[in-house]
Amino acid sequence: MDSTASEIEFDKNGVCNFCRHYDEVLVNDLYADEDGQEKLNKLISQIKEKGKNRKYDCLIGLSGGVDSSYVAYLVRKKYGLRTLAVHLDNGWNTELSVANVEQIVKKLDIDLQTYVLDWKEFRDIQISFIKSSISNIEIPTDHAIWALLIKTAAKMKIPYIIAGNNVVTESIMPESWLYGSKDSKLIKSIHNKYGKVKMKTYPRLTTFNYVDYLLIRGIRWIPILNYIPYFKADAKKFLTDELGWRDYGGKHYESIFTRFFHAYYLPVKFGYDLRKSYLSALICSGQISREEALEEIQKPPASTEILNNDLDYVLKKFRFSPEEFDMILKAPNKTHKDYSNNDSLWRRYRKIIKIVRKRITRV
Repeated sequence: MDSTASEIEFDKNGVCNFCRHYDEVLVNDLYADEDGQEKLNKLISQIKEKGKNRKYDCLIGLSGGVDSSYVAYLVRKKYGLRTLAVHLDNGWNTELSVANVEQIVKKLDIDLQTYVLDWKEFRDIQISFIKSSISNIEIPTDHAIWALLIKTAAKMKIPYIIAGNNVVTESIMPESWLYGSKDSKLIKSIHNKYGKVKMKTYPRLTTFNYVDYLLIRGIRWIPILNYIPYFKADAKKFLTDELGWRDYGGKHYESIFTRFFHAYYLPVKFGYDLRKSYLSALICSGQISREEALEEIQKPPASTEILNNDLDYVLKKFRFSPEEFDMILKAPNKTHKDYSNNDSLWRRYRKIIKIVRKRITRV
């Protein structure tokens, strides 16, 4: 990490706060040892027991990316769980991501449920976020995925959501770069200011819904990759060799919009390179060396051809003229604090939220 993350600070030994945070998370949330395997085996037994007389034991989100695809393999093939995969189609899938999803569910014999967002409505929400000039314009997609998984689990009475979020590749991310996606109040505030289409079908969870589904109804969110030794390069090779999965390039590049967001929007408008956060996590987890990360970061996030094609495609789908989008890029940058949000609420009840998080994510 570097000073493009405004909150970075170093101790007397030259260790930054992000590395110290990683060490804390490692102790609290990672169980990739014999104890973790024992906990996981116990969990699998609990899931199977609770799944008796139900059609499915668990639910997973499936994007076609490496993490979700490997989770699909684990729950279905390795642990034999009857699995429902849920895929959110937000209108930005690459052909490769679609092919990966189809290949995974076919090879593993998993039922797939695809939820297609209303494009007119979702397009309006995305445009609202772009016009808001905040950095995390992926909040509408990330929130929709999170809400869809939880609502589907509740509707189908599936008590366990097995997720691909993990410590070793995703535990370092400055909030100044990407504010979290669970804040439905922020989504409503930005859409009310810039949107034109009424929000009717977009999957959304309020703070009350969060408490209802995860505490009262008892839906569990299990980050299974934190309970095994998870090495991303090994997972990619395994998926390629055994399941015919194909790599799509950068992290989350299975989506055209996400690739545009990572490789163009953030670097150009804010000067943020998210690869620094992901590579930092891989350094901390020992999966790559600092020298390898520095070599990787010298490469462009995507080729000039891909960047130009993605820019043209995004402008066309949003019906932006080049001049209009250039004005958006040059507009003063803002943060979530410039709009109504639940940040103060979440911070006020941080200790309670931490306890709740342990309850719903730990075995």
